[in-house]
Amino acid sequence: MIVDKLGRRFRNLRVSLTAACNYACTYCVPDGKRLVPAKNEMPATDLLKAVKLLQQAAGIDKLRITGGEPLVTPKFDDFLLGVMQLPLEDVSLTTNGQLLGKKRAVIRESGIKRINVSLDTLNPMRFKQIARGGDLHTVLENIDAMLEDGVRLKINMVPLRTQNQADVLAMLDYCLERGIELRYIELMRMGHLATGNGFQADFLSMAALLDIISEKYEFARTDAPYDSTAARFQIPGAGVFGIIANESEPFCRTCTRLRLSSDGYLYGCLSNSRRHSMQALLDLPSYQSLPKLQNILMGALADKQLAAFQGETTVMKFIGG
Repeated sequence: MIVDKLGRRFRNLRVSLTAACNYACTYCVPDGKRLVPAKNEMPATDLLKAVKLLQQAAGIDKLRITGGEPLVTPKFDDFLLGVMQLPLEDVSLTTNGQLLGKKRAVIRESGIKRINVSLDTLNPMRFKQIARGGDLHTVLENIDAMLEDGVRLKINMVPLRTQNQADVLAMLDYCLERGIELRYIELMRMGHLATGNGFQADFLSMAALLDIISEKYEFARTDAPYDSTAARFQIPGAGVFGIIANESEPFCRTCTRLRLSSDGYLYGCLSNSRRHSMQALLDLPSYQSLPKLQNILMGALADKQLAAFQGETTVMKFIGG
């Protein structure tokens, strides 16, 4: 097992199926241009080979399918059905929800039971301003469809001081009414927000979010798994919400996450642009590929921050947030 001096190892793998996205969210891309596929993106068969190798080399037992937007790529169906056959404790999906209705049949067939939907507002006008793509009505219909199918949903919201602060409570009300756990995600110093004044203008801290929520609800902090990124809070008789407080309460010291990009690079840390290619290993026999991959993973683990996220110009959507 590959372990660092803090006792961290890789357990959770994020696989970016594509860098392409049908949205152009303001906190992700500054110019409103939609992200396109990366050069040399791997087919589903190679991504599945890579996952199997990482299982053997690192003991990966949890996997999340990400993007870009994973549902826009034709490889989504084959990858989902393939990965659900692997001996993993948990497989989940993060999506903006726009295409969930079109993928409902394959989601049912696969048996996946956990989906996170990124949704920042229930206001149609603000939705257009933030997402710069898609339409809110379709997303809400698709959320209801997934609930009907027995999928356990979480909703991820990025609160922005200048754009959707007024929606913090409305989003929580919506989720509590439906038995959905809402995750507020503190804005991160990534991409165009790593420099300049944009981050400070829009950042809402965990303390600020809790102040807003306390205007309507009483809550108490509750337990979360050791390597969870979220602080979780229980509202008696109503439900649970979480805050991924990357700035306010860093979780680097317990991070077990590894990211595989759609073009075959491993990233050990979102706060480090160093990447490690594993494409050349996929066609080697295991007695050759596994030792090489274990050396790569030692380097990727060393890329992790010791205490807190430092900021990075890399865009998260490229590497599977």
